[in-house]
Amino acid sequence: MSKYQVMVDDNAQYMNEDERYTHGTFATAEEASAVCRELVDKWLASHYEPGMTPEKLYSSYVSFGEDPFVVGAAGRRHERHLSAWDYARQRVEAICAESGRESKS
Repeated sequence: MSKYQVMVDDNAQYMNEDERYTHGTFATAEEASAVCRELVDKWLASHYEPGMTPEKLYSSYVSFGEDPFVVGAAGRRHERHLSAWDYARQRVEAICAESGRESKS
């Protein structure tokens, strides 16, 4: 059975592989991708500030956030790997909208 590792780069340390770490090893690519999405969601939620626009949150993410990715067999990125940046771009709208509603309650 293949194993899939979730590796995490630091966007603030772009291209510095010394800052990369292994988050964990998973049985399936789908499970590893779900963990990547969870890491991005947690980072975005923890760095959201009241009134922040989706554009500002996304800019903060690509400058300073965690950039997880899946490595499959032979140590290569999984061929259908999740793009954390693309996923974050999709999620910032929802996170800002949800957080905005909570602060009005």
